[in-house]
Amino acid sequence: MKSIVFIAPPLAGKGTQSKIISEIYHIPSISTGNLLRSEVCKQTELGKSIEKDMNSGLLITDDILFRLVEERLKENDCSNGYILDGFPRNIDQAKWYQEFLLREKKELPFVVLLELPYDVALKRLLGRLSCKSCGKLYNTFVDGEKPLKEGICDSCASSLIKREDDNEVTLLNRYEVYQKSTEPLIHYYEEKGLLYRVDSNQKISVITESIRKIVEGEI
Repeated sequence: MKSIVFIAPPLAGKGTQSKIISEIYHIPSISTGNLLRSEVCKQTELGKSIEKDMNSGLLITDDILFRLVEERLKENDCSNGYILDGFPRNIDQAKWYQEFLLREKKELPFVVLLELPYDVALKRLLGRLSCKSCGKLYNTFVDGEKPLKEGICDSCASSLIKREDDNEVTLLNRYEVYQKSTEPLIHYYEEKGLLYRVDSNQKISVITESIRKIVEGEI
């Protein structure tokens, strides 16, 4: 099975779909954020360096990301495919990833773009709630994500709260970063014939089915 790369603006459901597709095909979902945190927890020399940079607010260099991603993709559980969540984020990373695949004699990836208009993302953001005890997420504006009882977690009956950073200013900043650094990837992969577009303003199950058809060659 090929690898799957997700590209998505904020609140398009990339994390949710990564988890679902990972379970369907029994392949790992790999997040660069998790790779960095794992290395920090190990307290290796590299991990200590990463921790220092993160605490100082510095960006992690591509060289470090390349090293961690390459090591992870060479592990046995990736032999039958995997999902990349949050990588590549820019053209340089995409070029490195393609060179890596060619070097390892692996097929080029399915690149899935989860499209979501800004106004829908804002609505999702403003409706998002989380459980203060177990952390489960809900959304009062999204079918299938509403709590059964208003303001109460379905899982543990604790109160639901709204995060302070769930506001339009924060979303606008995140969107601007996405447009500047990530959207060029759309054109890069589209030119290579690797890009598939999926409307993310649908039910979760419908989005999942669209991705399944892509992976299984039905589109």
